[in-house]
Amino acid sequence: MKLYYFPGACSLADHIVLEWIGAQYETVQMDHSSIKSPDYLTLNANGTVPLLMDGDLLLDQNAAILCHLTDLYPQAHLIGDNTPRGRAEVMRWLSYLNSDVHPAFKPIFSPTRFLPDEAFSGMIADTARNNVRGHLRHLDARLEGRDWLVEQRSIADPYLFVMLRWAVRLGIGLEAFKNLSRFLQRMYADPGVHAAILAEEGAVADSSIRS
Repeated sequence: MKLYYFPGACSLADHIVLEWIGAQYETVQMDHSSIKSPDYLTLNANGTVPLLMDGDLLLDQNAAILCHLTDLYPQAHLIGDNTPRGRAEVMRWLSYLNSDVHPAFKPIFSPTRFLPDEAFSGMIADTARNNVRGHLRHLDARLEGRDWLVEQRSIADPYLFVMLRWAVRLGIGLEAFKNLSRFLQRMYADPGVHAAILAEEGAVADSSIRS
């Protein structure tokens, strides 16, 4: 398998899961130029990451990649407790992160994509930060008394980890969210998480929760 990734992007979630399942894989680091190159666009017309190449199968959606990996390695137990209800719970939180939380960050990263007038970009970003904080409150409440989003570690947890890193980097901060802060520290201490970050970024940065 081959994972195309961009440092700091949501592709880190797939990278972590590849480590967790113990798969044989290689990675290809992309940048702002190569991600729009003709060669890459023949593989992924959207010009985005992640992209997973598994034989002749090309997957370019994060949720699809995560589900594919856990289906290939059921022994890793990353999709719940192997019951329909357990799988549904994992998919519930994975879908929420993918469809609601992830898009909430986009106006912060690129406000002019939503309103080209740069005079309003700060207002758009501030509104988006408030929206993200609302999602963080919901997720923090979910983690009250829990180590993971469901009863055991799952493919949803690395995706949450990525977005918590974004929250810290973008100045949203996690000081008000003790359960998310605790989760973030636990993930940074995980060997698979450490290995994936080290491979992508060359070092594991300070995991401080302060913005």
